Amino acid sequence: MAEILRNKNLATKFQILAEIANSGLHIQQSDIARRLEVTPQAISDYIGQLVKDGMLSLEGHSRYRVTNEGVNWIIKSLKELKDYTDYTAEAITNISISAALADSSLTKGQKVGLEMKDGILVATDRIGPGASGIAGWDVQAGGDIGIRDIDGIVELKAGKVTILKIPNIQRGGSQEVDFKQLKIFLKEKSFVGAIGIEALVALKKANAAMPYFFGVKEAGAESAQHGISPLVACVEDEISGLIKRLEEVHIIYEIIDIRKV
Repeated sequence: MAEILRNKNLATKFQILAEIANSGLHIQQSDIARRLEVTPQAISDYIGQLVKDGMLSLEGHSRYRVTNEGVNWIIKSLKELKDYTDYTAEAITNISISAALADSSLTKGQKVGLEMKDGILVATDRIGPGASGIAGWDVQAGGDIGIRDIDGIVELKAGKVTILKIPNIQRGGSQEVDFKQLKIFLKEKSFVGAIGIEALVALKKANAAMPYFFGVKEAGAESAQHGISPLVACVEDEISGLIKRLEEVHIIYEIIDIRKV
């Protein structure tokens, strides 16, 4: 946030400098007080501080000029304000228009239903009891669509992470995995990740299609937050770190040891 928005003293100084810069040497302190709706005594105190800070110079009796230092401070403050207003405008835009995946052909202005599927916000022509909105433009099935005027709450139930404990290399690594059991867990899992080389090799031996390997702790936690129940094969040495991350974001998990019996 811009500094002058956090500090009333700085905000008032900024306004006083702006009034003097705009009106020139002839503006009276009483005029500034009236425009800013503060007491003349307060304006006198502020002007004394600005003179002391080198932002105003005295040009005769009760006549002031904004110094180069004062101008530079105004420019710096204006840039901070612009950056903050740009940031705020973007945030408001993100709130007022949300991106969704169209699961059917939709037309501009059509009322659509909103639901979560595999962790993705989906716009559909089926209007249910949950959230709904208005399609921002025409789109074909599978396209991205902006949704405005969202009403209601999109139902979202957090997923559960299944952690498969994989022996580390000192205990035999992937060679000690029960692959029959592993393949059962792999069925119908849209998110599969590996933490540790031993875990990655075990998944590849079980014919898992392109398991995630980098950033799996964060990706697994985030996917669960979006309603997916991921499967993470994790070498035993790394399980504590994974659990710590899941507990930080209050994700339910289960740990299953799939070593050969």
